[in-house]
Amino acid sequence: MHASIVIDPNSTVGSVNRRLFGSFVEHLGRCVYDGIYEPGHPTADEHGFRGDVVELVRELGVSTIRYPGGNFVSGYRWEDGVGPREQRPRRLDLAWHSTETNEVGLDEFAAWTATVDAELMYAVNLGTRGVLDALDVLEYANIRSGTALSDQRVANGFAEPHGIRMWCLGNEMDGPWQLGHSTAENYGALAAKTARGMRQLDPDIDLVVCGSSGSQMSTFGEWERVVLEATYDEVDYISCHAYYEPKDGDYASFLASAVDMDRFIDAVVATADHVKALKRSDKTIDISFDEWNVWYQSRYNDVDKITDVDQWPVAPRLLEDEYSVVDAVVFGGLLISLLRHADRVTAASLAQLVNVIAPIMTEPGGPAWRQTTFFPFAATSRLARGASLALRVDSPTHDTALHGEVRLVDAAATHDAQTGSTAVFAVNRSLTEPVELELDVLALGHVGSVSALTLHDDDMHATNSLHAPERVGLSQNPTARVLDGKVVVTLPPVSWTALNLEP
Repeated sequence: MHASIVIDPNSTVGSVNRRLFGSFVEHLGRCVYDGIYEPGHPTADEHGFRGDVVELVRELGVSTIRYPGGNFVSGYRWEDGVGPREQRPRRLDLAWHSTETNEVGLDEFAAWTATVDAELMYAVNLGTRGVLDALDVLEYANIRSGTALSDQRVANGFAEPHGIRMWCLGNEMDGPWQLGHSTAENYGALAAKTARGMRQLDPDIDLVVCGSSGSQMSTFGEWERVVLEATYDEVDYISCHAYYEPKDGDYASFLASAVDMDRFIDAVVATADHVKALKRSDKTIDISFDEWNVWYQSRYNDVDKITDVDQWPVAPRLLEDEYSVVDAVVFGGLLISLLRHADRVTAASLAQLVNVIAPIMTEPGGPAWRQTTFFPFAATSRLARGASLALRVDSPTHDTALHGEVRLVDAAATHDAQTGSTAVFAVNRSLTEPVELELDVLALGHVGSVSALTLHDDDMHATNSLHAPERVGLSQNPTARVLDGKVVVTLPPVSWTALNLEP
């Protein structure tokens, strides 16, 4: 089979914002404790954070990190996590039926994000708290000194303010599972009041209002409209959340999950622009896709959940999906969707970072390793620079049960006008057949060299694990070549490929 793509550096979608390559750390399972933080580990620094995890996070290329939740934040008291560790209270976390020790809080996490060269994105509790709590944590974090809360931070050993620019106004407030679950009208009013207060304190912050927790919610669309009508003048982003898994062994539909993400984004953009028109506004609301991933939610059923009223474990093993090659190919396709919408999706957070549905896994006292999903993220973060391009893709198609007729080859590309480099990211969704992909690069001028990295395995269910941590990885694709002014590469079935074209 054959497919072709026309690449024109003058046909741009929008600039690729580095915030697109964000991630997410929630106080959930072993994401924090035994994940990023394990004081007894051989690689731990003086603050208790694992050095091997720091190295992998840097390699992953994460730009922003959303914290501390997630569902966790709707019951969180931020002040429990600051000050002397020996004085911090242990609390019950109702979201994940666990005990929170508060050994790691805002100050420690802010310092850790600086260590991994990432920007901290902080979520405030609008579930069980509200305006005053949001103002307090903002003052503690961002005011230099001279007030009770800023001086408290200084006394806690952090003389410089954390300078957090991006703030989430709660989490998934449309979800019945959420502490403080709300109607769109009530949440919109609370979010608007909170946003106005926070801007009075620090006018330079970026604010994210909660959109639907998934496009499958019965209130999807109407929730966005109502919330944005209440908050449009006060916020900068509306959030999207989406997770994907195969249903009943339907891998053809699973491999086309990015089609659903495309439709989700387009629907939210249309709703936001409808509100913009209603308000006669010159302002455009962008999307923060601050939870996305492959997640086998069906595995986390009522049998697996902790419900015993007397059992509240510390850092239990929860949601530790082991990702396969096919999962990573779907994951890479989701990255393609985000790049394709770079004009409106200007922030995103892979959920999550370590152990919990994560690209990085750890064993207490033992090694850390890369899951299959690590590789598409790291390569895309490294190569995607400049502007996202609008591509003309000609590909064979096939029918899927969930998404209808879809292209077998999906792709996105970026071009860096300063260096002349072009990156192309492509997936082959076919379960059985390779595809020869031809890139028309005449508009780029001279292409001097091309290199290609492909994620593929003859066993699409192959994984990396504690006992086989390097079973799957990226391999050089020797078929990539410049031929008569075109770039040609063979994409194996169920594969994700990154090409780097240099002038």
